[in-house]
Amino acid sequence: MDYPDALKHLVEVFMRYPGVGRKTAERYAMHTIASFKEEDYDTFKETLERVEHEIKPCETCGHLTDQGICPICKDTRRDQSKILVVEESRDVLVIENTKTYDGLYHVLGGVLSPSNGVGPEDLSIKPLLQRLRNDAHKELILATNLSDEGETTALYIQRLLKDTDILITRIAYGMPAGGNIGYADEITLNKALEGRKKL
Repeated sequence: MDYPDALKHLVEVFMRYPGVGRKTAERYAMHTIASFKEEDYDTFKETLERVEHEIKPCETCGHLTDQGICPICKDTRRDQSKILVVEESRDVLVIENTKTYDGLYHVLGGVLSPSNGVGPEDLSIKPLLQRLRNDAHKELILATNLSDEGETTALYIQRLLKDTDILITRIAYGMPAGGNIGYADEITLNKALEGRKKL
């Protein structure tokens, strides 16, 4: 038996989320129908409308905010000499939660992926280059993911800045704390060896 059209559409909407297949989407949809009361639907709709109309990229770094300039960019206590480049806004949140980085950010909005039709003009690379004209920025930390696309994007940005005085660094990748070498893949081990430090 087929679902009613509205329910079928709700399942399809949930399937747009990364990592959500049909069975999980069906479970979400059924839970919504079985558990939501009228006020829950109203709250859900209102929240989605607020997100649609209030959340936008920061005019400076591209991190999601409900202001013109995000709180991180406004914070004069942060180290203005460093900009850490990430793929998505969620990467900023992950790094901020470590409480170990005190510089600025730049969100690219993805990675270069010619096979998917994503070129430099589709990312926030031009605004990054404009930001780096400010002499206060001395170091650019590339923190794109350890994937073919992430590595390609990091190399592309590095090439664009090779004739500048800006120090370009790449975050180290390697063994996680408590990790077992016997279970590590070749790329992780390779990056761990490349990023080794003197004791």
